[in-house]
Amino acid sequence: MKPKVVAIIQGRMSSSRLPGKIFADIAGQPMLQRVFIRTSRSASVTETIFATTTDPSDDPVAEYCDFSGIPFTRGSQFDVLDRYYQTALQAKADVVVRITADCPVIDPELIDNVVNTLLKDEYDFVCNRLPPPWTRTYPIGLDVEACTFKVLKKAWKEAKEPQHREHAMPYFYEGVQLSRQSRTLEIGTSQRGFNIALLHHTTDFGDYRWTVDTPEDLEFMRQVYSRFNGRDNFLWKEVLDLVHDEPKLMEINAGVQHKTLKDIDTRATKK
Repeated sequence: MKPKVVAIIQGRMSSSRLPGKIFADIAGQPMLQRVFIRTSRSASVTETIFATTTDPSDDPVAEYCDFSGIPFTRGSQFDVLDRYYQTALQAKADVVVRITADCPVIDPELIDNVVNTLLKDEYDFVCNRLPPPWTRTYPIGLDVEACTFKVLKKAWKEAKEPQHREHAMPYFYEGVQLSRQSRTLEIGTSQRGFNIALLHHTTDFGDYRWTVDTPEDLEFMRQVYSRFNGRDNFLWKEVLDLVHDEPKLMEINAGVQHKTLKDIDTRATKK
């Protein structure tokens, strides 16, 4: 039987740096809609679900999803790992794909690459980026992580540290030593025994910033979409061509500092 692959998009209104950003208008549609549509185009994904929180501030998110026909769940505001686990459990997922709602140029072909690698070679966790000290070669904002439901359940039961709960999947890859298999693949076994694969692009574009965390990022994305006349079926290579043709576009958000795994939302630790 073909495994059920569920893409879960996490998003909430109370973003620490740009509150309400998931509803920000990008060429006539809110960002969360852009991310949902692009994710849903992945040929390997069976179902796409938007996972928001039970906090009252996210009532508009639930209402919008309900009105727009976007499948959604509501869960813990800061324990994102629990939000993923409960959503995956409810959806009867065999494989879980993690997408964040601030990535409006997420690419369905890259999702397929990650999922197909996981299924073909029976890894526990596959991604196309890892945080420092590892390197990334795809632009920030094309991030895809996938794991089996079996290991997600294990992490949900065992992970205790705040960064494991809030960032959902570091429990899998912490401490992994990766070995290069080819120009596009590194593999290794993590300190907790998970089999990991990290996918690379042949050319390093890892310092390109295509996510939305600040007003500058949002302006960059609006400019990108305007170049495609508001359509959303362009691929990431087309964005690459665009920013190489118009290098001034990337100057819009060039000064933005990217958040790291050490950035824990302090609101999660307050009583």
